[in-house]
Amino acid sequence: MSFDPSVFKAYDVRGLYPEEVNETLAEQIGRAFVAYTGARRIAVSRDMRLSSPTLTKAFIEGALTQGADVVDIGLNGTDQMYFAVARDDHDGGAQITASHNPGQYNGIKLVGRQALPLSGDAGISDIRDMLLTDAIPAPAASRGRYSEADVFEDYIEHVLTFIDLGSIKPFSLVLDAGCGMAGQVAPALFDRLPCRTTRLCFTVDGSFPTHEANPLIEENRRDIVDAVRAESADAGIAWDGDADRCFFIDGGGEFISGDFITALLAEAFLRKTPGAKILYDVRASWAVKDTVGAHGGEALMNRVGHAFFKKRMRDENAVFGGEVTGHYYFRDYFYADNGFIPALLLLELMSVRGESLSDLLAPLRARYFISGEINTTLEDQGAVPDKLAAIAARYADGTVYRMDGVSVEYPTWHFNVRPSNTEPLLRLNLEGSTQAEMESRRDEILDLIRT
Repeated sequence: MSFDPSVFKAYDVRGLYPEEVNETLAEQIGRAFVAYTGARRIAVSRDMRLSSPTLTKAFIEGALTQGADVVDIGLNGTDQMYFAVARDDHDGGAQITASHNPGQYNGIKLVGRQALPLSGDAGISDIRDMLLTDAIPAPAASRGRYSEADVFEDYIEHVLTFIDLGSIKPFSLVLDAGCGMAGQVAPALFDRLPCRTTRLCFTVDGSFPTHEANPLIEENRRDIVDAVRAESADAGIAWDGDADRCFFIDGGGEFISGDFITALLAEAFLRKTPGAKILYDVRASWAVKDTVGAHGGEALMNRVGHAFFKKRMRDENAVFGGEVTGHYYFRDYFYADNGFIPALLLLELMSVRGESLSDLLAPLRARYFISGEINTTLEDQGAVPDKLAAIAARYADGTVYRMDGVSVEYPTWHFNVRPSNTEPLLRLNLEGSTQAEMESRRDEILDLIRT
């Protein structure tokens, strides 16, 4: 069949609908997914995008044609698909979603048993190649069976087991679902808490009439920031489109980096599980490993990407892992990421310590000065290896790691430069012991990247 192979990304399938991702492609991916995994029973769900119902129907048709039984769990966030696959011991699952992308996009996230993700290194590229070479096996002699199931209430109950509900204090919160799947999930959780909530964009609407469901972009946070300040709220919480990531605003209306959230969540877990292992990614602030060490845990640096986190967490039996982009992983959630457990745990930590979110963050902000992720577009993707080699050579007197791109540590500052998985970009994350050091080192490395 004819399609643009670039829609097969590092972690999912994603592109413009219908010119890049459409029902014909979805059906073929459904067939190839079953053929590649050998799955006999899978769970399928979809997000709120306007094209998701027909893409879901097409994917399911392909899976049924190839002989797999399909359990359709309906309109849900990606978290609920993970829950259904892992809890009910399905052979795999699919979520029809384009995550945080604008409404004109759609795609498919694919997982195997125990919700382990397919990735570009294992699975997604194989399915792409099956389609490119017309190598999908013939339809099964016996068509799979279709059924429907509702996992929502069981999911809610499981997520609530991560906290002591009775400990939560009556905070004032602003919640922004971005018209995404959090608008369906968040009420079922926050109605159980004693908090007063102001709810923005809770109508699930794939046309995104207010703003895109991508809180990493500043303009998409304006509504929640304004509301936090206007309400003098204790905190704001926002989610992306398929609600597998959450983001936080403190009481002053300041966006909180994922590094600092990972550090606070690490403390929350180490209070409950002394000595536990915690994963953090190569881009993260030293706030994470320092916090883990201060609370008696073991901090483990890891390569970026959910496939790598989920495997390493299983290998190490790590209780928690966090990435700076807002993906947080939990051993007791089948080692998968979840967009609501972090919010509950932070509210519990605030309650137990009797401090506001701003108070919890103050020591971190006073000690760790981070650049945030800075992207540089290269005209030639082929130039990436040479750039990385030049950076490693220039800073060879530091401690150099090649786990993911190039990471270098000095006594008072460190950085990571890594290539994008999908674009000709280099991404810089840097931290210094002072604001001035961070800025000067940041500019120094950006000049090396850009010349």
